Amino acid sequence: MKERITGFHAIEEALKSAGANSILYLCRNQEKRNSRLESLAKNNPNVRIRKIAAIEMDRLSGTPDHRGALLELSSANTTAAPQSVSDFLATVKEDEKSLVVVLDGITDVHNLGAILRSCDQFSVDLVVIPQRRSAQQSSAVHRVSSGASQHVPLVSVSNIVREIELLQKNGYWAYGADMEGENLHTTRFSDKTVLILGSEGEGLSQLVRKRCDYIVSIPTTGHIDSLNVSVAAGILLYEFRRQKR
Repeated sequence: MKERITGFHAIEEALKSAGANSILYLCRNQEKRNSRLESLAKNNPNVRIRKIAAIEMDRLSGTPDHRGALLELSSANTTAAPQSVSDFLATVKEDEKSLVVVLDGITDVHNLGAILRSCDQFSVDLVVIPQRRSAQQSSAVHRVSSGASQHVPLVSVSNIVREIELLQKNGYWAYGADMEGENLHTTRFSDKTVLILGSEGEGLSQLVRKRCDYIVSIPTTGHIDSLNVSVAAGILLYEFRRQKR
């Protein structure tokens, strides 16, 4: 199985660790800045470079918005990641600080990509998303995250409530984000925290909300009713790391 990545920064990041049988496709009349991608690929002996026509690039990428470059990775190239929450828990030490993010129905690929970028910056140990009613890993997510999604362990599960319960049984405390929750200024995160963010329009689902140990909110003073979910994620992740530094 092949993974295909578009977007300059996503390809640039992936080229650093691309393994055997990777191929960088470039349009023959490529954009000038893609010459940097070509140089990076030449410095990685695992990567071959192929120059192709724009129409062929359209077919490979499935979109005309490829900007003249596409990186194809084999499944063996992808960063090793846990296959389940249980696999992840088997690697966590009892006295270790740990941060897990659960996304409850984030359907917009731009929000998912932006959240994964913040997760990389704040060293999130695992991201959990549902298999249904959620954006999934894709070339668009790689592009929006500027390649950060290559470094963030992510599992897609059939039932996020069950996985939250499993994390709680293993010493984690679950904090759901909602406008009506406890002020973030007075919240003290546990050393093992599950941070749960709800969908863009509806917030946390009822079953997920009931499973949370705490509900927290970000104090704001603006005129609109809420922050974008990816912005909220960045603020909450920063606060966890600030407390645990």
